[in-house]
Amino acid sequence: MSSPLQYQIALSLLPRIGAINARRLVAYLGSAQAIFEASKKQMNDIPGIGEALKKIILSERDDALKKAEQEILFIEKYKLKTFFYLDKNYPRRLAQCEDAPVIMFMKGDADLNSARIISIVGTRNATENGREITNELIEGLAINGIHTLVVSGLAFGIDVMAHKAALKVQMPTVGVVGHGLDKMYPSIHAGIAKEMIQQQGGLLSDFTSGSKIDPGNFLRRNRIIAGLSDCTIVIESAEKGGALVTADIANSYNRDVFAFPGRTSDQYSKGCNSLIKNNKAALIENSSDLIAFMGWEANKKPVQQPLLIELNDEEKQIINLLKQYDITTNDLISRTIELPVQKINSILLGLEFQGVVKSLPGSRFKLIANVNC
Repeated sequence: MSSPLQYQIALSLLPRIGAINARRLVAYLGSAQAIFEASKKQMNDIPGIGEALKKIILSERDDALKKAEQEILFIEKYKLKTFFYLDKNYPRRLAQCEDAPVIMFMKGDADLNSARIISIVGTRNATENGREITNELIEGLAINGIHTLVVSGLAFGIDVMAHKAALKVQMPTVGVVGHGLDKMYPSIHAGIAKEMIQQQGGLLSDFTSGSKIDPGNFLRRNRIIAGLSDCTIVIESAEKGGALVTADIANSYNRDVFAFPGRTSDQYSKGCNSLIKNNKAALIENSSDLIAFMGWEANKKPVQQPLLIELNDEEKQIINLLKQYDITTNDLISRTIELPVQKINSILLGLEFQGVVKSLPGSRFKLIANVNC
């Protein structure tokens, strides 16, 4: 008998479906399993999904289920963790991104909901200056008592420098890879990856085992690097490159982006300088700048007296969810408590008028008052 996990993995294996369409299918049919059990008529009734995709689903779903069954054996053998986008353990920051992976796999014990998470990206052709900036940034955070999970892509250059710097100061670090967890690319980083796993970090991927290593995979994984963190920091980049793609994705998610400036004549400063010049990133020069921008020096929050407000059951559900996730979207609230988005928006507007919640860019909301439920 197939398990829910098998259907969830199989959903991610359906060709040309993608994360957004996968969510539409689950929202309409009710579960991943229902997609694989739907009749041709039920499939044809689904709005917003083109005829070509419906035909693909009907023709490919049996094969996807067989592949998913094999993947479960791999997951069990290597004791991997899985994160389906509707599960409670799915990273809360990533859950706010509409194109985030439907399912991910992790080797290690990293806390993907850490209080602070930063992504560090940059060129594969890092200079000695880039290495020094990376080390000083992470060491500076540690010296100032700022404990954070460090995320990068475990590639050559700035990526692996960030992971090494985090290991040096005993900060957990996660490498988001563009392939299945049955391999390591580049293979020379296998030793570092092992250290990361042993130090409460890990390897994270949305690719199943056996996936081919393709250049497009590494651009695809950039959305995880950007969405998983509070901010993305670009240390060195040429005029074009994956680091700039990650910065653009982070901006689209309404996340903070920072860049270290460099001399205009330096090839691997041009990307950072361009981000700053075009207001796509804030200029930072050290860890103190980052701490100030992120407001992390204010570690102790004043104790708020709870507001005495009469709440109905739906308002209580929303407030409890905001307490759990800190910041979340109206869409995630709608899916979690099973109310239409229009109804959620109306309730949130009322709570905002009462000074209980604050609306943020990207249809996100944050609890700003201590309320007893």
